[in-house]
Amino acid sequence: MSIIKNNREKQINDILSIVKLSTLLFVLIIVFKYFFKQYEYIESPTDVNYGLIYIGIVVISLMLIYTIWMFSIKREKVIKKNNYIQHIENITFIGIILAVIFFTGIHESQYKFLFLFIVITTTIQSGIKQGMIIAISSSAIILLIDLIFAPSAPVNAYFENDIILSGVFILTSWPLGFYVKIEGEHIKELENMVNYDGLTGVYNHRYFRDFLRSCVKYSDDVKSSVSLIFIDIDYFKYYNDLYGHQKGDEVLKIIGAILKRSVTDDDIVARYGGEEFGIILPRKTEEEAIKIAEKIRIDIENTYFDGQENQPNGNLTVSLGVSVYPDKASNDIELLKSADDALYKAKFFKKNRVERYVSILDDLKSNIEERHVEVIASIKTLISVINSKDRYTYAHTERVVLYSRLLADELDLSEEDKKTLIYGAYMHDIGKINIPKEVLNKKMPLNDEEWNMVQNHPENGMDIVKCVDSLNNVTPLILHHHEKYNGEGYPGKLKGEDIPFLARVLTIVDSFDAMTSDRPYNKSKTYEEAIKELIRCSGTQFDPDIVKVFIKVIKENKDNFHRI
Repeated sequence: MSIIKNNREKQINDILSIVKLSTLLFVLIIVFKYFFKQYEYIESPTDVNYGLIYIGIVVISLMLIYTIWMFSIKREKVIKKNNYIQHIENITFIGIILAVIFFTGIHESQYKFLFLFIVITTTIQSGIKQGMIIAISSSAIILLIDLIFAPSAPVNAYFENDIILSGVFILTSWPLGFYVKIEGEHIKELENMVNYDGLTGVYNHRYFRDFLRSCVKYSDDVKSSVSLIFIDIDYFKYYNDLYGHQKGDEVLKIIGAILKRSVTDDDIVARYGGEEFGIILPRKTEEEAIKIAEKIRIDIENTYFDGQENQPNGNLTVSLGVSVYPDKASNDIELLKSADDALYKAKFFKKNRVERYVSILDDLKSNIEERHVEVIASIKTLISVINSKDRYTYAHTERVVLYSRLLADELDLSEEDKKTLIYGAYMHDIGKINIPKEVLNKKMPLNDEEWNMVQNHPENGMDIVKCVDSLNNVTPLILHHHEKYNGEGYPGKLKGEDIPFLARVLTIVDSFDAMTSDRPYNKSKTYEEAIKELIRCSGTQFDPDIVKVFIKVIKENKDNFHRI
């Protein structure tokens, strides 16, 4: 739709260019005609030279005016935001036409009709209101000229004739203005059909993506920030299943209205997916976005929705994720991904909360040598690629990081070991980059060749990160997170305490999340079933001492975890 609109505006600008150029050409022809008429019988070269200089000045002035006008047309966005440029242009043309009238006989001038050009262009460009103002102003000017300069007589013939011309001005502006208005309303209606979500009245997904892309580009030009909020309704599927989609649609409408009144006119609210909304906040910082998101969360929590008492939390709530460009992302795609990551954390940890995006690898950048910054950026990109190939891997990584943070605190690890464990949790599956998407998502058991691919991912992951000196202490976790306590794991078949301690920690966390997650080939276990499995495999697959601590962490926090 935007392409069609831009083409239409270009065509209109082309028409206006022709009309205004024609006006200036008429003026130029009139000036030449007036000059040659004045100097037709004059033999003095000096007078002729003065006349030529006069014409040259007129020509140069008209060319300069037209050049300035063409420049203003090229900057149509500026014109739309600054109507005074259009006013200056109108006043300039009126001044030129007035000068022509005064030099060609004032009230006797035959060229009063030139005002019709400016009436037409103004009406097309600015609508009926501005067009009528110019039409009435032009009419008043020519009639005042007749009253002031025409000789006294019982009947002012010039005034009578120019009343008809004034009527032409107004009758041209009025219907043309209505046509422009009707066309504008029709275009607006088409834009609404294309750009808006029919149910909620907010913008749709397509417009959201287009606007975000242009907003990020504009942000680069003016060196400002763009904040993004993702909103997802908690347990909305449960609500729809319980009350039906009509009731669910009412919820979406109400939340859409709450979001629209929570932001300014410069901000964009859109329905991003089924029960997911997005808000683009141009020129707003992350802190400002957090405040807006928290206010939205509270407003929705305090709004009564029919049947909300039967929701799992006894209320209908939303989770929100916040990110900001360029601080947390290098382009619009990364901004979307980072806000989605933050939303995921909000939904996984308690729901009904606001989370800001925190990148583990971005934190790492501040602690590594400058020559390795690009490598870290590449690792981040690789992880994004893996996540796009396998949604489970993405969600799994996020949960493993969350579990690892809690377990690190319970184990009372040093700050250095905590960081190492978190980095290892984030990057432990990076070696999967070489595994085809079809293998990662295969529902049937893997064949020998495919199983070899999977078993090679720890070594592949280690090869990717080993070039970064600052990650040397992380590579053992990546390499050995599939070792078993009894020595039957891979790739090194290490046993007991020969397995690095943090790798043993990560193995338990990694396995617990795998057991409690739906996989293409495996139905998820409940937390209680997974805990029993950890106990059963203590001493064979897992370090029994770490298992005890981890089970304590899960039991203390399980009410705060929500499967997504």
